[in-house]
Parts: sequence; structure tokens; C-alpha cells
Amino acid sequence: MAVTHASRDAGNRPSGSHLNTGEGPTLLPLDIGHPAYMGLVDPDTAFWALVHKDRLADALEGGELLTSFHQKRASFQEEMQTLRFGLQPSAVYFNPTDRCNLDCSYCYIPQTMRRHGTEMSREKLLEALRLLQGHFAKTLPPSRRPRVIFHGAEPLLNKEALFAGIAAYNNEFDFGVQTNATLLDGEAVDFLTSRGVSIGLSLDGIRAETTHRTRKSWAGNLNVHAKVLEAMERLAGYPYYSVIVTVTRENASELPQMVEFLHERQVPNCLLNMTRCTLPAAREVRLADEEAATPFIAALERSHELFRQSGRKLVVANFANILLAILAPTARRLMCDISPCGGGRAFFALAANGDLFPCSEFIGLDSFRGGNLFAGGLDAALTSPAFHRVTGRTVETIDPCRRCAIRHFCGSPCPAEAHEMNGGMDRPGAFCAFYEEQTRYAFRLIADGIADDFLWDGWDDGVVTLFDKVGPLVTPEVSPP
Repeated sequence: MAVTHASRDAGNRPSGSHLNTGEGPTLLPLDIGHPAYMGLVDPDTAFWALVHKDRLADALEGGELLTSFHQKRASFQEEMQTLRFGLQPSAVYFNPTDRCNLDCSYCYIPQTMRRHGTEMSREKLLEALRLLQGHFAKTLPPSRRPRVIFHGAEPLLNKEALFAGIAAYNNEFDFGVQTNATLLDGEAVDFLTSRGVSIGLSLDGIRAETTHRTRKSWAGNLNVHAKVLEAMERLAGYPYYSVIVTVTRENASELPQMVEFLHERQVPNCLLNMTRCTLPAAREVRLADEEAATPFIAALERSHELFRQSGRKLVVANFANILLAILAPTARRLMCDISPCGGGRAFFALAANGDLFPCSEFIGLDSFRGGNLFAGGLDAALTSPAFHRVTGRTVETIDPCRRCAIRHFCGSPCPAEAHEMNGGMDRPGAFCAFYEEQTRYAFRLIADGIADDFLWDGWDDGVVTLFDKVGPLVTPEVSPP
């Protein structure tokens, strides 16, 4: 009889008052590898709290944490829904040429395109910028300038057309150039820096021996490493430049030394990117998933030591983005680590012949061609089946992501490598365990109160606290308005 009465009493309680059942909040315990704290995560909304291990039962049994979360849950859901499905494209990865003067072993653009591909004429490039400007004028508020990142292959092989476009439209777009730096001479640096263009360089080693294992010219006779160092000297003190390090098995062991190398040269930002595995050649040099986190975290630790010693940060932007995905989801600066990814919905790629793709990683994969800017137009491409294959890829349809507590902190990247390497858009990408360890490390930094040391100064300007329960039990979730 006691059991019967208990059942009747429970049946009279409103739905949503119990944890992990019915319409109640879903909070999954997460081992973050911290001696004192564990995480609690709602996988659907990306809400989280850090709970003292000896108070975990108290938190799960109810009280202020669950009551407050239940009251705020709708706000968290709305924010995540907007981030995932409510964005308009605001950036273009623009390839003014298919060609490149280097033959990097892990490049995602097919080799034949890089040797014999198309180059966009000056007239066509200016027309492309005019068409893009017209599109963004209809879709973005006047206060927001769209970004155009000249990308590659190697954009400076088409320098005359590229510079003409920047000169003509510098007041309409925020421009960036991602270059291998071998053609970034003094004249080019003066032109770009005088117009505030952001510049990204690529360098994979602290020594030429390491760099040239993966980054070399077609004939193998160009000192790529020396050319990049010359460009870095020219850019010293320029606040809008960064260095991309593509992490492979050839350079992974040197990542802490690479951080020292870049910090010494006062590089403001860098990215330590695991090589994307879209093409088979990249898979030959990729670091195994289970091996990737150890050198990466060692590099982050070294960057923190250097900051504490010097007071000057070298922000590792791709890790900072994971931190922001936890601390303030809509403040993240990169859109690869969210589901759906940014391809086709926050940005898109424009090839040298005018073809449109959801992301540069898909250039060369004809089944992901959404249309052509000059024939058919951008609107048709953005709503094409090819683009929808990417914009419709969600973690809820991928195993094991659908069951993962941290699925909205990594987003199961990258759809291009999932499709090409693992056999379908419903498959995870190449570095699941790597993202898992990054997230656990990020939570440990938050628990220790040092996450700010790894983020850009001023990252939390305008951020408001949606959930504020700070004390011996939990730490808060914050999010921008």
C-alpha cells in the first residue's frame, strides 16, 4: 500500500519537476579530470555547471540549481536554436585563383587544380565583389560589414586583381588574406597593412627541416621557411595578423617549441589546426586521434607559462573558440565547432570560376557545388540541395554524437572529412577524442579560474550572466545577450 500511495503522489506532481525524466531538465555528469570538480551538462541547450564531487548528489537531488535552471531553460534553448539555425551568411572565402606555387602534402584542393586551375580576371573579381555587396546589402543590417577572406590555393598569385578589388571595395567589406607568405614582399605588406587587411600566414615548423616535410614548392627548390620568416619580420607589430600551424605527425612533438617561437616574435594570434582529412594525401600525415590532445595541450600549457612570465598573450584561437563555446556560445569567433557547422549558413566559398560551395573544404567535390555566382546567382546556391547537405547535417543524426553530453561544444566537425574519409554526412569527423580532451581541459581551466588567460582581452564585453549560482557547489553559465 505504501508503494501504491507513493505512485499516486508522484503522479500528481507536475511534469518537469524530476531530473532526466519526462519534461524535466537533463543534466548528465561529466568527468573533466579535475581533482575537485565534475561537470553537469544539458546536452540539448549546452547549459553546464561545475559541481564539487562530494556535493554531486545534492545537486542532482534538486534544490536551487535545478529550480533556477528550469526557470532559465527556455532562454538557453532559444539561444542555441538561434545560433544553430538562425544565422545569415556574413563572410565569404574567396579564391581568386585555383593555382598555388606550393605543393603542400595535406592541401584540400586537388593537385590538378593547384597546378593548372582557373584564375579570375580583374574584371570578374570586381564583378563578384559587386554581386556580393548587393546580396549582403539585402541580408545584413547596415551597421554590419561582411567579411571577404581571399583564400586559396595561393591568392597572391593573382595579386593585381586581388589588390584592385580591395582598393575598390575597402569601405564595403572587412578584408582578409590567407597566404603561404612566399609572395608577401614589402610592397604587398605595405598595401595590405595600410588598409587594415587581416593577414594569415602558414608555418608548420620552427626549423626549415620541419616546415619542408609538408610545405614545399613543386620543384622543391624554394626555401619556404625562410620566406615566411621574412614576412613575419615585415609584419612585426601589426595587430591584424596571425599564423596557422597545421598539425601533422611531422611536427606534433614540436608544438610547445612552436608556441615559444611565435610568442618570441610577438605573433598576436595563432591556430594549431589538426590537418583536415578531406583528401587521401592529408590522411597519410595526419596525427592519430588518440595522440592529438597530448602535444596540443602541452602547447597550451606552454603558452600560459609564457603569458604569466611576460604578461603578453599568444591566443591559440581554435582552442579559445572551444572555451567560448562553453562560456558564451554566441560569442564564438569560428563556426566549425557547432552543429550544423558554419558552411553554407554563416559563410560560403567562392571558387575562381565563380562556383559556389558551402565551405572551401568542398572545392573540388562537384556534388557539393551549389551553383555559380555569375550564372544562377547566390540566392539559388544558398538554397540548393548541395548546400542543404551541409546545413542540414546535425549532431542529432550522427552516432555517437547524438548520445554525447558535449555535442554542442564541438559540433562533430568536419562534414567534408566525414563524407570523404568516413563515408557519409551522418558520420563523425576525424578527431572525436581530440575534441573530447580539449573540452575536458577547458572545463578544468574554468574550474581553476584561469580561463581568461587563454582568451582575447575583452572577450566578455557585453556578456551577461543568464544563470548565477556561485558558491561552494557550482560555477555559473554565462552567455551574451
